Amino acid sequence: MRKEKALIEIRIAGLMQGSHTFDFTCRAEDFMDKGLNNEVFSRDISVHVIAEKTENELTVIIKTATTADFTCDICLAPLQRKLTGEYRIDYLFDTEPDIPESSDEDYRIIDRNAISIDLTEDVRETILLSVPMKVTCTDNPDCRLFVGNTEPDDAPENEKSSWRDSLEKLKKKYR
Repeated sequence: MRKEKALIEIRIAGLMQGSHTFDFTCRAEDFMDKGLNNEVFSRDISVHVIAEKTENELTVIIKTATTADFTCDICLAPLQRKLTGEYRIDYLFDTEPDIPESSDEDYRIIDRNAISIDLTEDVRETILLSVPMKVTCTDNPDCRLFVGNTEPDDAPENEKSSWRDSLEKLKKKYR
């Protein structure tokens, strides 16, 4: 758990039952993480948090959005991509005050008397998970590998086989 003041924190003490929304704006350098480098994430990162509180449970949905600067993995042309991510966390309230905040795949247990929840690490992970594994340009004429039609015009129709169709589908998948 972080010792310093949380970057993204929602106050749950006194939060009434029902749905509540919180909006935050931050920058990549605020996270002090090498994975969120300032060259890629040079713009503001908007974070929208929806907290739904019931008597025994608090469900938090984190939505992140930003525009990132990349270079094409093929031709190295500069690109901008809008990145969005969403993450859901279920918290169960426990009445025993000595139980520390624990983490599990399905839910987290927190003290019923907790004042706030630090979402900084969850937001950072949501941003990192929204980054595509491969970034390629789609309509950039400078990208030499994908300029126009790459198939020769004089190829007979019967030569176009299933493996070429599969290759075309694969090519479109990574654009």
